[in-house]
Amino acid sequence: MEVILLERVAKLGQMGETVNVRPGFARNFLLARGKALRATESNKKHFETQRAQLETRNLERKKDAEAVAEKLNGQSFTLIRQSGETGVLYGSVSTRDIAEIVTKDGFSVERGQIVLNQPIKTLGLFTVPVTLHPEVEIQITVNVARSPEEAERQARGEAVIERDAFNLDDLGLEVGAALADAGEGADDRG
Repeated sequence: MEVILLERVAKLGQMGETVNVRPGFARNFLLARGKALRATESNKKHFETQRAQLETRNLERKKDAEAVAEKLNGQSFTLIRQSGETGVLYGSVSTRDIAEIVTKDGFSVERGQIVLNQPIKTLGLFTVPVTLHPEVEIQITVNVARSPEEAERQARGEAVIERDAFNLDDLGLEVGAALADAGEGADDRG
C-alpha cells in the first residue's frame, strides 16, 4: 500500500515522501497515528496545500524535543527491584517502568519513546535510548538495584553481586575425585 508520510518515520522516510508499505503496518500504525495518508491523487493535492503547516508543526515539535533533550540527556534514574542472589530480577523492567520513573522526575516521556530491544532482567546499569522526536534521540542511564544504597554503590562502579568464581582446574579435580570415589564404590559392591 502506498502512503504519503506526514512526518519523518525512522527507517522509512522523510516527510512528504511516498513509500510503499505493508497494508497492516499502514492501517494499524501509520494511518491510525496520523503519520501518513493513503497515496491517492486527492490526498497528494491536500498534502501539498498543507505542507507548509506540517513543516512548521514539525519544526515546533523538534524544538520542544531538543529543549527536553538538553535537560534529559545523560540523566540517571534508579529503579528498585527484588532479585535473587545472582542478580536476576523476579520480574523485569519494561518501557512502561522506565517511562514512569522518568515522568516522576518531571520529564514528559511516553513509553513508546523508550527504545528497549528486550526487557531488563538483571541488576546493573543500563544505557537506554530515548527517541523524543524522529530526529532527536538521547541516552539515559537506568540503574536497577535492590536498595537505594546498592544503587549508589553501582553508580560508583562497585560490583554489588558476588558471583562465585570457579577455578576450572579445581573444578576438574573435584569432578575427577567424585568420579574416582564413585568408581571405588562400584568395585566394593562387585
